[in-house]
Amino acid sequence: MTTAASPAALSAEPKTPWLTGFVNKFTVLEGAPRELFIVFLVKLLTFAAYQVTNLGLVLWLSSDFGFSDQKALGLVAAWSLSMTVFTLMVGSLTDVLGLRRTFFLGAWVCIFARTVMVFANVKWLALAFGLLPLALGEALGTPVLIAAVRCYSNTRQRSISFSIAYAVMNGGSLLAAWLFDAVRQHWGEHGFSDVLGVKISTYRTLFLVSLLIEFSLLPLLYLLRPGLEVTDQGVKITPAAAWRRCGTLWNSLWSPVRDSLAQAVRLFASLFRQEGFHRLLGFLILIAFLKLIFMQMYYVYPKFGIRELGDGAPVGRLWAINAMLVIVLVPFVGALTQRFSAYTMVIVGGVVSAASVFIMALPTGWFVPLSTTLPVRWLAQWYLGLTGSLHPYYVMIALFVVLLSVGEAFYSPRVYEYAAAIAPKGQEASYGALSYVPFLLAKLLVGAFSGTLLAKYCPEHGERHSGMMWLFVALTATVAPTGLLLLRRQIRVHEAGRQD
Repeated sequence: MTTAASPAALSAEPKTPWLTGFVNKFTVLEGAPRELFIVFLVKLLTFAAYQVTNLGLVLWLSSDFGFSDQKALGLVAAWSLSMTVFTLMVGSLTDVLGLRRTFFLGAWVCIFARTVMVFANVKWLALAFGLLPLALGEALGTPVLIAAVRCYSNTRQRSISFSIAYAVMNGGSLLAAWLFDAVRQHWGEHGFSDVLGVKISTYRTLFLVSLLIEFSLLPLLYLLRPGLEVTDQGVKITPAAAWRRCGTLWNSLWSPVRDSLAQAVRLFASLFRQEGFHRLLGFLILIAFLKLIFMQMYYVYPKFGIRELGDGAPVGRLWAINAMLVIVLVPFVGALTQRFSAYTMVIVGGVVSAASVFIMALPTGWFVPLSTTLPVRWLAQWYLGLTGSLHPYYVMIALFVVLLSVGEAFYSPRVYEYAAAIAPKGQEASYGALSYVPFLLAKLLVGAFSGTLLAKYCPEHGERHSGMMWLFVALTATVAPTGLLLLRRQIRVHEAGRQD
């Protein structure tokens, strides 16, 4: 006859220590193929090259080619928009061509485009053969990286893999921010460097840095094994489809591309007939209001920082606080919140992120007392290299970025995980590409009003009221968490492997 164990006996049973259980969440990557770790490194370098270019684009257009705030921001928004449209288009193409081929294609297009942007002095040449092809090259790499994390990890490894990939991406952002400040402070905002006897401006020197980073990707891509996929049963390799030979060089190149494009169009069109697609689209439209914050930081913040804080201000290092915190926070938050659904974590992170922007809309006088405190003085002198009196905006930007980073750690990697989790088999890159819809809409928002707000409230010359510009951004960002909460029943899609 057996008897039930007493509560005391149950409590005496050995339990896994909390720290051991926490570490075990990361050890699930043990046994992952080398491709997963190569993708992490490729993500680091790709995003570093992209961010170095991104931070300097608006400044390059105004300084080198004389575009106004509105025209420069409008042009960059249109460029960024085209990149997102290309991303949506090539997602299905990636599912057809395969990861490795698409990786190489994107890298070579970026190398060509960045070379033109470094050395072209003629406006139409730099824009038509540099900026526009760069949008395509960057787009070719975007869905590939998302699909690669999915394909090179099993179900148990997936959540932490996406979190690490997002942390690594922020490592690239951190590297880019330091390079952005280093180049500007060495050559000046409007200086020149000499490359092979050619004088190139400070901002084109930044593009040269991104070009060198892009070249470093090529040896890594050769290490990827074609057709490799990780499943819960183990690693399998599917031989890549042979490229058909058709007599002439043109036909041998064009035939597989033509066939791939036709299949990609059919595959992408099939998405619209899937029930979960429309709900996912509603979810992603709301996320766009959070991504607006990042578009503001990429394209408006550098000019805002230089105008409010002066030439050579370490605006890159201030923004790099975001990357440093996210690198630390994302893997830990990802590990600690694995049992919660991606949708729930997006709501929590969205509330914190939207609230952070209101700091920038507050009166600067409120932060003057904080500028003399020990932590702020340490930040200014040790990290930013500043001496003397400190402008309150340094304090405000630092607090804003810290709070934004906490919110981002909760929600941003889970957006990509959400899209991957609900993707049908064989359409991972297509759904991964769809997770960039928020950037498409956020860029529309930035192009619609950010240039006007910058010119009106933070002009290069004259009286400034920058808080009003940030208040508009803050109010717009609150649409995301509010909509996700109120429309939860209508737009949420069941996530594979989740009970709630």
